[in-house]
Amino acid sequence: MRRGQTHLEEGSQKQPAVGYWKPLMPSKGSKEEPETGCQDAGTGGESQSAEQCNVSRLRSSSVEIREKGSEFLKEELHKAQKELKLKDKECERLSKVREQLEQELEELTASLFEEAHKMVREANTKQAASEKQLKEARGKIDMLQAEVTALKTLVITSTPSSPNWELHPQLQSPSKAVFRKGHARNKSTSSAIFTAASHNATPEPVSRECKEVDSVLFAEFQSWKESPTLDKSCSFLDRIYREDVGPCLDFSKQELSELVRAAVEQNTLTIEPVASQALSVVKGSAEDCGGPKKCALSGLPRTCKHRIMLGDSGNYYYISPSCRARITAACNFFTYIRYIQQGLVRQDVELMFWEVMRLRREMSLAKLGFYPNEI
Repeated sequence: MRRGQTHLEEGSQKQPAVGYWKPLMPSKGSKEEPETGCQDAGTGGESQSAEQCNVSRLRSSSVEIREKGSEFLKEELHKAQKELKLKDKECERLSKVREQLEQELEELTASLFEEAHKMVREANTKQAASEKQLKEARGKIDMLQAEVTALKTLVITSTPSSPNWELHPQLQSPSKAVFRKGHARNKSTSSAIFTAASHNATPEPVSRECKEVDSVLFAEFQSWKESPTLDKSCSFLDRIYREDVGPCLDFSKQELSELVRAAVEQNTLTIEPVASQALSVVKGSAEDCGGPKKCALSGLPRTCKHRIMLGDSGNYYYISPSCRARITAACNFFTYIRYIQQGLVRQDVELMFWEVMRLRREMSLAKLGFYPNEI
């Protein structure tokens, strides 16, 4: 553009020198020359205006091109800014998704660890409960084996053909009983005793019990039998605790009585016979534990052939035959209702009810002081 303007300016400067030049002394034959110079001057003016028009057109076109280019660049810039905003929003959304996934992953990991710890705790609890049940089952098996051995001994030593008169004194006739118990050394004395006994012996009437079911007690037992439990809150056990178990296990030493009752309820009480050599010699035992000649529960001077241990404490308490009978009666009752609770008793409801009543009678008799002679 500048080069074209420069050439035009140079041409415009040279043409006036040619167009306005006039000779001083025109010749005769050259009259038309001044007219030719004027025509050249007119032509130069027209070309100059044309050039100026072209320059103005070029300038306007360049301005339009610049405006259009700036508008295009603005549009492109606007589009780029929009794309950047969209990408920023997408990045922000993806970052939120990532944070959410990380949080969910942390929560899932924490819940998995918690569940794993919970399973381990439950497994340890079940293992401890199983070991405890196994220990109790082994103790029950040992107890049942001891009972079976004792029953076998009774069966072996007493048969229908040759009964054991000491184990079954009711099988003896009065005359034989007097004769066996006598220690006569001559025949006349023994025959006299035999004759006197035969004359004085009178047949004893056979006693038969009459039983009648108490409707209130039977209804309470039936209600308990539907869902057997060892909870004292039910009416069936509440009555037995008040009327039988409580009085039966109520001894003079109140603190020790509470411990004995808790051990009987939890089935953790152990009764064992005292060695024969320990009966004759009293070694320095504690006052509250009693001794072979003093009962720990009643505090009275009695010959104690048995002793008890509460749980795994290792402390032994000497008890008299009367106290042993009371504790044994309560233990028999709790053992039977535990068997019912565990579903080991397969009998009619009425038969189970009468067995419970028999065990209650044993507790009442033991409380009143009645107990078998072999104790």
